[in-house]
Amino acid sequence: MKANPIFNYPLFALGFRAFFTLAGLSALLLIMIWNAMLSGKIQPHLYFPSYYWHAHEMLLGYNAAVIAGFLLTAVKNWTGKPTLTYDALAGFCLLWLYGRILPFYAELLPDFFIALVDFAFLPLLTFIVAKPIIATRQSRNYWLLVLLLALTFANGLMHLEFLQTGINTAATGLTSAVGLIILLILTLAGRVFPFFTERAIPGTLIIKHPVLDVVSIASASIVFILQILEGSGALLAITASLAAVSNILRLVNWYVPRIRYVPLLWVLYLGYLWIIAGFVLTALAAYQLTTPALGLHAFTVGGIGVLTLGMMARVSLGHTGRALKASNTIALAFVLLNIAVVLRVLLPIAFPAWYNQFLYGSVLAWLAAFALFVFVYIPMLSNKTR
Repeated sequence: MKANPIFNYPLFALGFRAFFTLAGLSALLLIMIWNAMLSGKIQPHLYFPSYYWHAHEMLLGYNAAVIAGFLLTAVKNWTGKPTLTYDALAGFCLLWLYGRILPFYAELLPDFFIALVDFAFLPLLTFIVAKPIIATRQSRNYWLLVLLLALTFANGLMHLEFLQTGINTAATGLTSAVGLIILLILTLAGRVFPFFTERAIPGTLIIKHPVLDVVSIASASIVFILQILEGSGALLAITASLAAVSNILRLVNWYVPRIRYVPLLWVLYLGYLWIIAGFVLTALAAYQLTTPALGLHAFTVGGIGVLTLGMMARVSLGHTGRALKASNTIALAFVLLNIAVVLRVLLPIAFPAWYNQFLYGSVLAWLAAFALFVFVYIPMLSNKTR
């Protein structure tokens, strides 16, 4: 007789429920801790240097939770095979959670153990989603496994430097992680943007252009490769400009004017526009007309932040059997998050003397946006009833 699961709760019924909950809460807590560190209110003794802790936790903490929630749910739908649920899912969530907590115990625990716990999450996720994909011979999804392994390698490069090896690989790992996540978004966008748009707006038919897809993703790949190789000047500027133009054309091809009435669509399109802004700012930075940090935060706060919030909102509605319509509260969260990006990326260009004030305003807008997400979605994710 099979025993009932210990964690037999709706929150652990499927990956998106548990990991989107963790992502929403971590988006709040990690930024609150980072803001307290910046203001000098707390000075924790961390395994990571403070700057890299912030970057690592947002990319490979918060964002890894979003990726896990999305893939554990999507792969089940694509393959018809089960993924983690209940006790196994709770254990996997606990591994992710320990990865966030243990860096604060650097004075008590060996660095290698802290690194190992965090590092283990992505290869285990790769193994979990690879089993049903390979079993059903879905070769069109093998690229996801390669990308997850590459993201694992990028995480390993960051840890390699923090383990006091004397090798300076953290910056390469960070740039690689940003690039890989953006490439994941660009690739998945080619699948979901046309589908989401056609489904939300009756009578819409979007014609795909495979050549444009290839050029937009390939040029973006070259931009990040050049950044990893510390390239600058004309080559980086030209490549980033090509990536910006090709992705603008791609987005225009998907665009339907009526998306402005559908928050679950316009938030995704705005997120994609922030990625394009990242390429534009990268081109300008190549000629030292802006700082590279502005392009980086256009990619991360804008592209990754806005798109992940929009995707979590939509996926959660669809997979809990609710109408695909954002509430006014969540539409406000989308607006607030985009205001956070404007404050973090655009206004410092025009008013550099006010940088600190804009940064603080961006933090507040980010926290307000994710507080609204948590308020609306955690009850939904933790309860099977409407």
